[in-house]
Amino acid sequence: MIEEATKNARNAAEKFAIDSNSKLGKIKRANQGQFTISDRDPNTPYIKTIRVVTTVDYYLED
Repeated sequence: MIEEATKNARNAAEKFAIDSNSKLGKIKRANQGQFTISDRDPNTPYIKTIRVVTTVDYYLED
């Protein structure tokens, strides 16, 4: 899950870099924040919803 969150952060950063005519640089700072596991709903407590919050700041290069 953490790996997927990190990949999603990089994909979003790459899209941002392309849209701004920049090149994605190295990681400036990374934080692993919230990680929660909860029931999807009251009727199916055996099915869980998992949320991972990862914040990654990248350098952008011209």
